Amino acid sequence: MNSTRFNRRAFVKWVAALPLLGSVNARQLWAKTWGARNNIYARIGVRPFINARGTWTYLSGSLELAEVRAAKTQAAMYFVDMYELQRAVGKRLAELSGAESGMVTSGAAGAMAAATAACIAGADPARIWQLPDTTGLKSEVVMFGGRSAFDSALRLAGGKLVVVRTHDELQTAINADTAMIYTTALGERLQKAVDIARAAKVPLLLDDAAGIPPIGNLKLYAKMGIDLYTFSGGKGLCGPQCSGLLLGRKDLIEAALANSSPWEGAVCRAMKVGKEEIMGCLAAVEAWMKMDLDALNRQWGERVKRIQKLVDTVPDVQTKIEIPQGGNRYPTLVVTWDEQKWGFTVADCDRKLREGDPRIEVLTANNPSMVSAVYGGDRKTPRKNDSIRIISMTMQPGEDLMVGQRLRQILNQARKGDGK
Repeated sequence: MNSTRFNRRAFVKWVAALPLLGSVNARQLWAKTWGARNNIYARIGVRPFINARGTWTYLSGSLELAEVRAAKTQAAMYFVDMYELQRAVGKRLAELSGAESGMVTSGAAGAMAAATAACIAGADPARIWQLPDTTGLKSEVVMFGGRSAFDSALRLAGGKLVVVRTHDELQTAINADTAMIYTTALGERLQKAVDIARAAKVPLLLDDAAGIPPIGNLKLYAKMGIDLYTFSGGKGLCGPQCSGLLLGRKDLIEAALANSSPWEGAVCRAMKVGKEEIMGCLAAVEAWMKMDLDALNRQWGERVKRIQKLVDTVPDVQTKIEIPQGGNRYPTLVVTWDEQKWGFTVADCDRKLREGDPRIEVLTANNPSMVSAVYGGDRKTPRKNDSIRIISMTMQPGEDLMVGQRLRQILNQARKGDGK
């Protein structure tokens, strides 16, 4: 009886996958869609890949929107005054977000550094020139929620970290030397931290680098009265990879600009952002204002559903679709199997996907871009590498079928004992 039930389930899965199995030849489709476009990389020995891992900086973030590419091309044709440009873009960002002002930075990490410098030195030329030496200045940055791999952006501007995890600890940590509060907290936890910061009259910086989409977060944090908040330009926003947004109070944005390029002598001068990135990032925000996120989520959801149908034809493989609450908040396919029974690990599968043609990058617990010493400090042990995760948003049309077919093939071979 159990065998009959199992065979019936397997038959249903095969029927569901049959149209997809015959719909595409992965190698032919890859050659057709990428063969002509990868020459600029291939001639120097670099392999483009299908990105099913998400918007990771070490994998070049995301692909720019067409509107972004057009804006960058047009911006490159003219000379402009960079001071005038940042202030004009700041005014436009204020109109779009409801914040008092904004600026384009060299990524969210650049925004963190500029915000820290602004809160320590303000717009005072002598203090700006003094940084990162903070002698005689308020310089403590309270890290609400603990340290992160990115807090060097705060430290290089002169911030002295004070690590707390609870709201009670946050209140206790604030003192006369506190220059800024930094957090990645969201929801009710964020709102309570904002209330504490406001009562103490200490500016709070929210780092929600992967917070777009939804584009509604651009206005949400302004309505919450958050002093400063930042998004990455090269992740879900699909703007220039080396761009970010810093929005919030006008006085703090003015101070951040004063501590940044093109000012010679400013601590964040090295974090230069060009006119092309500035106009490209603004174009990305304007484009997102017109997008239908529900329609995009349906499209992204269909991609992982097609992969799921193909992978489900492999016996003893478990799949589920979820939307993570952290970064890369897109429909995601989670694939697991009994690694010990098969003698085939997630790392083995990851390696075979990467080494094949086309190269495919998927999400596992492994992070090749993490400085190894980070895990020896104030950070939790990395999670167990026990699943393959397929991120839908960064795949292009047709690539889901290639990913599904390849993963199905690799897992089938592994299950039969010849996966190595």
